[in-house]
Amino acid sequence: MKITSVAFLGLSVLCATNCSIGQLKQNSADSRQISITVARLLEQAHYSRQKLDDATAKKILDTYLEDLDYTKLFFTQEDIDEIYKKYGPTLDQDLTVGNVQPAREIYNLFKTRVTDRVAKIKELLKQDYSFKSTKTVALDRHKDPWPANAAEADNLWRDRVEGELLQEKLNKLALEPGPKLIEKRYDQLVKNLAERDDNDVLQLFLNAAAQTYDPHSEYLGKSDLESFEINMRLSLTGIGAELKSEDGYAKVERLISGGPAQISGKVSVGDRIAAVGQGKDAFADVVDMKIDKVVELIRGKKGTVVRLLVIPANTADPSKRKIVELVRDDVKLTEQEAKAELIEKDLPDGTAEKLGWITLPSFYQDMERSRTGKSTSRDVAALIKRLEHEGIQGLVIDLRHDGGGSLDEAIKMTGLFINQGPVVQVKDANGDVQVLKDQDPGVLYSGPLIVLTNRLSASASEIFAAALQDYGRAVIVGDSSTFGKGTVQTLLELGRFMPLLGGSSNDAGALKLTVQKFYRVAGGSTQLRGVISDVTLPSLSDNSEIGEVSLEHPLPYDEVEPAAIDLANNRKPLYVDDLRKRSTNRVNQDAAFQDITADMKILKDRLKTNRLSLNEKIRRDELDEDNDRKQKELTDEKKIDSQLQDKRYELTLADINKPQLKLLPKEALPVNKDAKASASPGTDDLIGDESGNTADADAIRRETLNIMGDLIDLQRSPRTAGR
Repeated sequence: MKITSVAFLGLSVLCATNCSIGQLKQNSADSRQISITVARLLEQAHYSRQKLDDATAKKILDTYLEDLDYTKLFFTQEDIDEIYKKYGPTLDQDLTVGNVQPAREIYNLFKTRVTDRVAKIKELLKQDYSFKSTKTVALDRHKDPWPANAAEADNLWRDRVEGELLQEKLNKLALEPGPKLIEKRYDQLVKNLAERDDNDVLQLFLNAAAQTYDPHSEYLGKSDLESFEINMRLSLTGIGAELKSEDGYAKVERLISGGPAQISGKVSVGDRIAAVGQGKDAFADVVDMKIDKVVELIRGKKGTVVRLLVIPANTADPSKRKIVELVRDDVKLTEQEAKAELIEKDLPDGTAEKLGWITLPSFYQDMERSRTGKSTSRDVAALIKRLEHEGIQGLVIDLRHDGGGSLDEAIKMTGLFINQGPVVQVKDANGDVQVLKDQDPGVLYSGPLIVLTNRLSASASEIFAAALQDYGRAVIVGDSSTFGKGTVQTLLELGRFMPLLGGSSNDAGALKLTVQKFYRVAGGSTQLRGVISDVTLPSLSDNSEIGEVSLEHPLPYDEVEPAAIDLANNRKPLYVDDLRKRSTNRVNQDAAFQDITADMKILKDRLKTNRLSLNEKIRRDELDEDNDRKQKELTDEKKIDSQLQDKRYELTLADINKPQLKLLPKEALPVNKDAKASASPGTDDLIGDESGNTADADAIRRETLNIMGDLIDLQRSPRTAGR
């Protein structure tokens, strides 16, 4: 794949703990060349045109240190002062000439500090704790200062270890004693740090440099570049399995439907891989190997053979092995495709209303095969045609947790709902503004339309939602605003700027660089502010810890002149004030939303205080209160559900031409596994997954359908409508 300047938008979703297996090359590029190229591109091609001077270098050092020690517990302020004194004055020059030795030395110091600290933690784990103290421990130390010295760090760690032991004591599902579990956890941390090679350290440092320019610029090493490409095209070449690292083994976490591993019937979830062989070559031992290195060995070209030495999941004897031979093939990642539902909603007068619901996880596009490969707009168009064939009277586009993707697909998607015209404006570093238009004069769907968003709807999602809002074409429902990412990135393969690599190699990785800002056709930017909902619903994801404003180094908000748009042939009467009033009345009387509002207050208070008690009785009382609250929420939701008789039919891209759609059981809601949005440690129990089986997801979904019913009534007959 050769990319020079493919424009896209989105929050990155890259291979981390779990990795899908596809094709990858070994890195042979020189770290010095890579560093020089990244530094030059950041200075010359980033939207800000920010010079790599002393001030910028200091920010890079800040970012790198915080990336290494996010909780600010391993380094001390004495360490930080010494690092700045030694490396700060020359870091800009070092980057410019490709000297990344400072990054290596800082990393080695961090590794030493972690190793020393873990030895002390093990001693703390041997002590007895009464858990009766009045002390508290910070939930999130990211914004706190580093401890002044080793003595202060010792005090912080003493409380932190006590907190972790109490946490495990309160855990009803603990598989082993708390001290043993915590010791394993920190041993794994030391092991992970030791496994990082020079390429990993280079990526950490150059990524810190890129993210100092803005939160969405980043350096992608060869592995992350391949993972990015996989996410964009929703396909990979490999065996169709996801692996995770567990106890030194690469363990099969998931089998992808239709992949070689699943089709063979020889691989099971829970299998552990002990060795990998290429074709008829000898096996290479992979026990205690980094997970991404194991993935590299298993990935390969379509049609080639890979052999796995596997410890079966169902064996009690870890010495038992079996050899599995698989032929690599293309694997489609269908779980991230657009999908839909047909909903038959019973009305008070005994009639039924048919509504369509399309869930869109991302704006994906196969950039290699733009005409024949995966395309969000083509997939959504196919779903809409089938829904219209079923006779829908209204359509909801669910963009919750959709982090964005292809700019081109966002424009084409908008074109499905408006006559041709401007969709978004983009401004480059020179201040030149370009209006990007939908060129298709047709409209695929012209009926009542709602776009459902939350604080994790970002970038391409925001372009789509903003354009339909500016055209008066759709009602925006959801959190008070979307994420607030108003920037455009391009992907630059570094090999094309490094003549010694021949211009075609991805060994050097790529720089995802912010080169433009985008603006609504009305002139305002979504940067920092996001898209403001027409109708706001209470939601646990609607908090200040989520969004562009919570990130480091965001670009500022600004505006451009509005673009001329054709409102006469696009705008529909949306009756936003009426919809808002009716929804507010229902929400105020809805027990489930009352529960969500109460949870929002608790979450806000916890984020504000940012402390957790080390007293066992206080913690147990808090847990009892949480359990009572959750039980009440479940009871309230079940009571509401028992009164609903809606029928729901599943519609995937594979079902487009089937004569009958599958009737879904009442309790089955679509689940987005990647949707968890945790504001800070200790709040997971409150935030949850709003697109999954949670009470708040049910309430938001139910009220969105109610709003759609109101919109249909008002557009049909505003004088007599009444629900």
